[in-house]
This record gives sequence, C-alpha cells and structure tokens, in this order.
Amino acid sequence: MSQPKRLLSIDVLRAVNMFFMIFVNDLSGVRHVPEWIDHVKSWEDGMHFADTIFPLFLFIAGLSIPLAIGRRLEKGDSFRTIASYILLRSFALIVMGFFHVNMEEYSKQAILPEPVWELLLTTSFFLIWLDYPEAMAKTRRYVFIGTGIGILVVQGLLYKGIGDEGGTRWLEPSWWGILGLIGWAYLVCSGVYLLVKGNFTWLVVALVALVLVNLISHGGVYLMFREKIYRLSIWVIKDGSCAALMMFGVVISMLYSKLIKGGSYGKVWPVFTLLGAALIALGFLVRPYTQGISKIHSTPAWIYLCTGIGIVVFELIIFLVDVKGKVNWFKIIKPAGTSTLTCYLIPYYLVALMSLVHFRYPHILNEGTGGIIRSFAVSFIVILITGMLEKRRLRLKI
Repeated sequence: MSQPKRLLSIDVLRAVNMFFMIFVNDLSGVRHVPEWIDHVKSWEDGMHFADTIFPLFLFIAGLSIPLAIGRRLEKGDSFRTIASYILLRSFALIVMGFFHVNMEEYSKQAILPEPVWELLLTTSFFLIWLDYPEAMAKTRRYVFIGTGIGILVVQGLLYKGIGDEGGTRWLEPSWWGILGLIGWAYLVCSGVYLLVKGNFTWLVVALVALVLVNLISHGGVYLMFREKIYRLSIWVIKDGSCAALMMFGVVISMLYSKLIKGGSYGKVWPVFTLLGAALIALGFLVRPYTQGISKIHSTPAWIYLCTGIGIVVFELIIFLVDVKGKVNWFKIIKPAGTSTLTCYLIPYYLVALMSLVHFRYPHILNEGTGGIIRSFAVSFIVILITGMLEKRRLRLKI
C-alpha cells in the first residue's frame, strides 16, 4: 500500500505530546499541585494525566513506523539497508537512555560535578547524532562525530554512581530510561514491520502476541523452573508493555491508511470512536484481574486505557488538521513535532546550567498555581529554543 510522505496530524499529535512531556517533567519539581495532574504513586491503583504522556509517546512513535519503514520498502531499499537503519536508530536511543539512567544515581565522589557531566553528555549526543548538512565536508563531519564519541567514552570511564554502603559503582542498566525503552520498543516493532513487509494481518498477530505476553505477565500466571517461580519476562520486550503500546500505533496507522484509501474520512470516525471506547472499556474490565491500573507496573489496564485515549485524541487531531486544515493552530509548538529528540534533550542543558549558576526559582513558582504556570512557560521556552536551533539546522537526526 502506498504511504504518504508524512501526516501532518501525526506531527501535530507528537508536538502536543512533547509539549506536555516537558510540562510534566518540570512539574515533578513543583509542590502542592492538583492530584489529577501528577503521577500516581507506585502502590496506588489509578492513573492521572501525567501517567498518559509516555505511553502516548510510544503510541505516536508507532503511528510513524509504517510511514518511515513503509516508504523505504516502496523505494526498493534492501532488507539489509532498512535493517541497518532500524538497528542504528535503536542503538542511539538505547545508548542515550542508558547514560540518562546512570545520571540519576550520579555520585558526588565522581571527578566531574554532575552539572558538568550532564552538559558534556548532552553535547556528545548532539555531536554524534546531529543532522549534519549534506554539503559539509566528510572530514569535518567525522571530526565532530569522533569528538562526540570521544567525550562519551571518557565520561563513561570517569563515571561513578552511588553504590552500596556509601561506595561507588560503574555504569549499569538499572533500567533503560525513557529513551532506552523507546529504543527497545522501536527495535521490536520496526523489526517486525520489516520482517512481514508491512503485512497488516501479521502485524495484528504480532500485536495480539505482545498483548498476551503482558496479560500473562500481570494476570497471576507464573512459570516454574527448577522449583522457583518466575513471572513471565522475555528478553528485550520484558512484559511486552512498551512494544504493545507502540505496535498499537503501527496497527492504527495502517488502519487509518486503509480507511481513507478511497479519499473519504467517513469510515474513520465510527471505527476510531468504537475502537477507542472499546479499549477504554476493556481497561476497566481487566482492571480487577491484572494488578489494577498502574504506569509503574505497566499493567494491561493502563495500556488499554492509554491506547484508547490515544486513538480518540488522534481522531480529534485528524479532524482538525487533516480534514479542517487547522494546522496553524499548533504552529507555535510545531518544532516539538518535527525536532522531537532535540526538544527532549534541551531541558538537560537548562537544568545543568541552572545548577551550575545555583539558580533557584522564586518560592511562588515552586508550588501550586505559580508552579503550574512556570511549567507551562518552561515548555514554551524549550520549544522556542528548539525552533531557533531547527532554523539553523541544529537538530538531532536518528
């Protein structure tokens, strides 16, 4: 099936999601905010606004896979070429996520102060994965990339994390971080898409398999091995949650292409509304039997609720952008949808610089309404900076 070069509705949806990702990340440092905005605690059964942002990012990443990989298949790119593209992209995200996770446990005993380490780390990411102009001399480009790799290697060697009993430890993947989880899910979903060459039926089968893995993992079903009981967890996909969320996006994107194949949007509204409502209902249905609703524990109910919400929101954006042409309504946050990774990394610069100069927000901006206004302002500022960098071709491309 012929795929459009890109869908403006997906770019807009990605921009909105990234805006709120920056918002909720900054809001984590604000006290006394309304409960419905903040994350639900790990021991609670429920979901607030902040708990929907990351899963929706995975869903949106899935929406883009048929456009990106499908277009390469249509161009006649070889299996090896596309597989290399998928592997390199996944590797970049996993590496960034791995270093970000270790930054959370950075030790004061390390040689470099944490803000300096954070600044150098983010700079190395830009040097390695910058979208360099085609006209740039290869030698110069390789010098920049090599410098970035060198910085990253030295930082890895110098790293000291908080260890046991006041000691230190070296780099280790306690978890993979936001970018790392996206990278692993992307590797699985894009890999499956490539293997089945975008066959819709087989992609639905893959989605069902991932959903079943997650259900088994959280449904009280355990595996016995050498007299020990294990919860189902498969290497790379673990409980299948991240890959399932992304694969939902892949399937919905392909379904959207099928529904508008004749040039009419008439079938989109009832199908997407029904699917969204059904998944939300399914989330509440399985809630009592699969460890409740929990982002921290990535339960099935959380996956279905977030996917159902994602479909309904995607439907609304399709109507506003693809049908009514209201893309200019979202112009102010456009860079967050077209230079998303750059936008995600800018706050690391800001936080590190603020820490270096010992900047502190006034008390009124650290709690309640003042803090919420601050977090909205930070989101706009980060996107503004991203837009300025984008105009100068300073953006990451992986």
